[in-house]
Amino acid sequence: MSRYASILITGASGEIGHGLIDRLSGGPRPIITLDLNPLASEVAKKVRKEFVGSILDTQMLERINAEYEVDEVYHLAALLSTRSEFSPALAHKVNVEGTLNLLEFAQREGESHGRPVTFFYPSSIAAYGFPTLREKTEAGRVKEDEHLQPTTMYGANKLYCEHLGRYYGRHYKQLATDKLGKIDFRCIRFSGLISALTVPSGGTSDYAPEMIHAAAKGEPYSCFVRPDARIPFMAMPDAVEAVLKLMHAPREKLSRVVYNIGAFAPTAEEVERVVREAFPNAAVSTKVDGKRQSIIDSWPGDVNDGAAVRDWGHAPRYDFAAAFRDYLIPTIRKRYA
Repeated sequence: MSRYASILITGASGEIGHGLIDRLSGGPRPIITLDLNPLASEVAKKVRKEFVGSILDTQMLERINAEYEVDEVYHLAALLSTRSEFSPALAHKVNVEGTLNLLEFAQREGESHGRPVTFFYPSSIAAYGFPTLREKTEAGRVKEDEHLQPTTMYGANKLYCEHLGRYYGRHYKQLATDKLGKIDFRCIRFSGLISALTVPSGGTSDYAPEMIHAAAKGEPYSCFVRPDARIPFMAMPDAVEAVLKLMHAPREKLSRVVYNIGAFAPTAEEVERVVREAFPNAAVSTKVDGKRQSIIDSWPGDVNDGAAVRDWGHAPRYDFAAAFRDYLIPTIRKRYA
């Protein structure tokens, strides 16, 4: 089969994957995808080739390597935070070994066509870790190189894979005279992502979207964190936009490999207040889940995203008020009308 200069998206059946496919389809590079689950039909028609399989299947990756010339990789496939705590060995296999497989794939692609493969990796604020709530509060807006002692398997996986990407991008098979490696690795540490389109699935930061969905359905909701719990959040459209801005930024403009991005950082009580304003009959209570509360307490209350703003123009469209007023509440309300 002839080779095509292409984009590879792993974990493409998720909402970030869908958003990237929507934005990248029709561009100069056709899209190929790899996911355990088939794409929805309306999404599948926008891609050149859909591979259904695992990032742990090296034979599948070798097939893609043989058939396509990949210039960009968006590696979204992962075992997420809550499930990773129940299955840490599986989390390590999927999140670390799977990422290593994709980095090796990108390295071979770069070697075969003689130019770097731009590689996007989504990390998480789970890479941070505070031993006490007091230290979290005193830290304020956390910079990228501070407080990197994750308390979860998911966070440990993410932080290690950031280091793997930095190694492959800057050190692997490079001589002292080399200016460019075969992988141009770029990473964002995401905050909690809130979507109006995807039903939350019990993730550690899902108390905010779960509250809105329950209120819109007229169902009671018991919030699993304290009212004063605070972490940064971002509306899903801004997350997709940030990925594309970073990937399209000139390499010489980037001062770092890993970037924080932020938008707003409300407490659970502030989220509840906005939900009650939109849905006066909302039945919201609190029943703290000790494990998930301890994880939230170990994550930053907010992040310093000055490097992303300076280097590639990170500028989220939705602040706290706009995210709920213009995006989340009207869309979710319509969903259950």
